[in-house]
Amino acid sequence: MLRFFCLCAVLLAVAGCATKQPFADGETIAAVSYRNPGPPTLALYTMVSNRTGKGGHTSLMINASERVIFDPAGSFYSEVVPERNDVLFGITPGVELAYRGAHARSTYHVVIQTVEVTAEQAEIAYRLALSNGAVPGVYCTNATSSLLKKVPGFEKIDITFYPTRLQQQFGRIPGVRTEEYFENDSPDLDKGLAEGNARLVALRQQEASASE
Repeated sequence: MLRFFCLCAVLLAVAGCATKQPFADGETIAAVSYRNPGPPTLALYTMVSNRTGKGGHTSLMINASERVIFDPAGSFYSEVVPERNDVLFGITPGVELAYRGAHARSTYHVVIQTVEVTAEQAEIAYRLALSNGAVPGVYCTNATSSLLKKVPGFEKIDITFYPTRLQQQFGRIPGVRTEEYFENDSPDLDKGLAEGNARLVALRQQEASASE
């Protein structure tokens, strides 16, 4: 078991898991709150190695009363994307694209599995994410599968530490739509995060200028 956790720590650090735990204040979060106009959904993100096919990180985008990403032990950051206890706020289309783009590179691709749910299911998932608290490293899939299992209709999800096992389970849910996202840029995660942050900051500045 110790060997398993040591190996996971290395793989997840490369793929996108970390122990960063910022804590944005309520005013900052409220200023960027965003709800996608589409139906309530849950979208499971799995970062998969292009070399081995093994999973490296798991997260969950929740479109409820607002759209957030539950990114347990995740490494994604941006100056314009507040985070509290591993929940990312203000997930506009531009932020979502930056999120997947930061993880997809020559070494990893992103599998996004989306399923429509009821407003009640989405809100339960949202509240569970907000109340979960920060997640320690290598527990990203464990935390995500544990959250999903508490959502009505997802009780058959088995709690697991393995991203691709959760991916397979989620893929068996009726109505799931699956997308694979690839980029062929630098394998350096930190570089991808920095570039994504720069694009989002520039986009936010353009939006601010347009509204003046």
